[in-house]
Amino acid sequence: MTNTVLKLTELTALGQAAECLRVLAHAHRLRMVQMLLQGRFTVGELADACDLPTPMASEHLRLMQRCGFLSSQKEGRRVYYQIAEPHLRNIMTCIEQRFGVAGD
Repeated sequence: MTNTVLKLTELTALGQAAECLRVLAHAHRLRMVQMLLQGRFTVGELADACDLPTPMASEHLRLMQRCGFLSSQKEGRRVYYQIAEPHLRNIMTCIEQRFGVAGD
């Protein structure tokens, strides 16, 4: 090997990245991210789109919020979720380019 200096991320940071990628690695969560990249939605709207019971959708959203991917905003009796991590767009673009998007 030559004297090339490798640019590497700290292992602790890579551990955090791996944990967050594990959270994303679920079809329903990816669908929710895909929707939220296009607008704000309530848990009920996300649950309906994923054909999930609302409590299960809430759990998926909670896990993604814990990783810092999502934020929520209460308006009256409704809670709207939105993307908090702008890099999710890049991840979803890679997934959509590799696996396709409906209508393409």
